[in-house]
Amino acid sequence: MDSWEWNKIMGAVLGTCLFVLVVKLASESIFEVPPPAKPGYVVEGVQETASSGGAPAAPVEEALPDFGTVLPTASVSDGQQVAVRCQQCHNLDKGGPNNIGPNLWGIVGRARATHPGFDYSSAMMTSHEPWTYENLFRYLKSPATMVPGTKMSFAGLRSAQDRINLLAYLRTLADSPAPIPPPSPAKAAAPATTTAAAPSTAKSTAAPTPADGAAAPAAAGTKPAAAAPNTSTGGATTTPATQPPAKPH
Repeated sequence: MDSWEWNKIMGAVLGTCLFVLVVKLASESIFEVPPPAKPGYVVEGVQETASSGGAPAAPVEEALPDFGTVLPTASVSDGQQVAVRCQQCHNLDKGGPNNIGPNLWGIVGRARATHPGFDYSSAMMTSHEPWTYENLFRYLKSPATMVPGTKMSFAGLRSAQDRINLLAYLRTLADSPAPIPPPSPAKAAAPATTTAAAPSTAKSTAAPTPADGAAAPAAAGTKPAAAAPNTSTGGATTTPATQPPAKPH
């Protein structure tokens, strides 16, 4: 086979590759599919990313429930079912061994990173704050968010009700269960706003005060008095005497 044949073969291969590349670029520009604004299926524990730059979205602060109200009505049996996931790394029995994670008997109210015989991460050792209901509720949602650098690889429980039920079950894993706090008092009703008094539309019955220098209007039914002629001389005002009418001659 001479070089001419080889040139034709290489030209055909290159032409085919170029054609495929052009078709690919054209199809992507014509049938471009925008990314969904919200994922159709949410995976628990997976941190969502911003749609614009791909950076992790800022976590939304979750309002804490009133544990004095939700724990007495929580389902301990449902919490026990949720705890099956915890048993993959933790032992729940009294006096049980440490596994991948520390033993969880008496975890509610226990100081953080203090269970004997377990090698905690340096991130977990930065605090020995007790595992209160509030701290466990936040930690179980996303361990890596609350304690960055923790060795616990569990993604977390997104459902608040699952965490409440799990806390109700973990509370029973103790010789003396941690007390449930009293319900939070109901918020005082907002004071009623004082409404401004509506301006009175009734007409005032008081007579209007005359302006300085103006004569007061005459009362109804009275005739206005005739004005006395001014016969002042030299600045003094005198009242002329009344003359009797002249008799006809």
